[in-house]
Amino acid sequence: MSTDDGRGDNETEGTGAKPTVDAKNTPASDGGVRNDQASDVPTRIREQFENIKQTRRRRAVGWVALAGFLAFTTVQAFAATELLDPDARLGTFVDSLSEFFPITFYFDVIPFLDFTQYISFMRHENLLYDPEIGGLLFQWPPSTADIYAFFFTELGIFQIFGEAGITLAMGFVGTMVGFPFALVFGTLGSERVTPFPFNFIFRGTMSFIRAIPAIIWTLIFIPFLGLGPAAAATAIAFDTIGNLGRLFVDELEEIEDGPIEAMRTTGASKPQIVFFGMLSQVRTAFIAWTLYIFEINVRIAVTVGVLGAGGLGFIVTSQQNLLQFTNMMATLISIFILIISVELFSQRLRSRLRADDIEMSLWELITGFPRRMAESALK
Repeated sequence: MSTDDGRGDNETEGTGAKPTVDAKNTPASDGGVRNDQASDVPTRIREQFENIKQTRRRRAVGWVALAGFLAFTTVQAFAATELLDPDARLGTFVDSLSEFFPITFYFDVIPFLDFTQYISFMRHENLLYDPEIGGLLFQWPPSTADIYAFFFTELGIFQIFGEAGITLAMGFVGTMVGFPFALVFGTLGSERVTPFPFNFIFRGTMSFIRAIPAIIWTLIFIPFLGLGPAAAATAIAFDTIGNLGRLFVDELEEIEDGPIEAMRTTGASKPQIVFFGMLSQVRTAFIAWTLYIFEINVRIAVTVGVLGAGGLGFIVTSQQNLLQFTNMMATLISIFILIISVELFSQRLRSRLRADDIEMSLWELITGFPRRMAESALK
């Protein structure tokens, strides 16, 4: 007994009817596509090409609009800073250079920069060397009593460098005092150590410290410690807590989980995991960041010295007030020598922390600088 489905199949076979198919999707006998489907390909390509051209036009219009906005904003900024004021001394800039760079004519013909005026002021104001303190150390024959007085009575390791030594000491004290607090706040501020939202207490404290510049911190501490290096060093220490602590937090967020999980499986306590599983991974980075912050703190010490905190910054502002621009330039040269010396020392220490770097002595680092600059320029 046949069913309807069977009857339907027989009828289909008997009549020779074929199921309808979509002509557009039917492949041709030679493996290609039909003409009507092939005709759609150029249309789609043209549409895509038009879309690409429209996108490029919109981007071009956007860049032009951005350039116009920046140009308009720049003009507004120049007007706000009074650089467009016709009374500005830009026209006398070249004439003013002679006040900073004294020129001496040899044989009344050849102009030379008179460095003797700079050196004379540096020696007179003890910008880079204090002969009274240095005389205790550099003498012949050496005196045991004077050497003992230099290290333990006068405490002259920094004072031997004169005003530059005071600036260096402010940056060093700020780094040393701020480092342990930055380490604690940076470690507890990491979500890997302290769960959210409790870690935000330490993050918020560091953000608050960073929001206030070091020069403002100096003004805050002047009523408590007086106008001098003590207030400046304390302000730099506070600034170090905010800046260095934030760098420590970022380093802890990028550590690997493998050593931490391994210590947890052994039953280690939370302090053991933090010290041996986390801080051990970032020890080298922490030292490198501390040296970098020390470089910045020396620059900050120059800045806060302008307020009267002492050091080279105070000499700069005092000579500027006296309109002694040649002496001011001599102080700026002393600042440059101090900053470069600190950077070379810091770079030397950081290079020893990186095992893949070729070790160079400090002398090789200084004397080989022109050669390395030439090699970099030729690359």
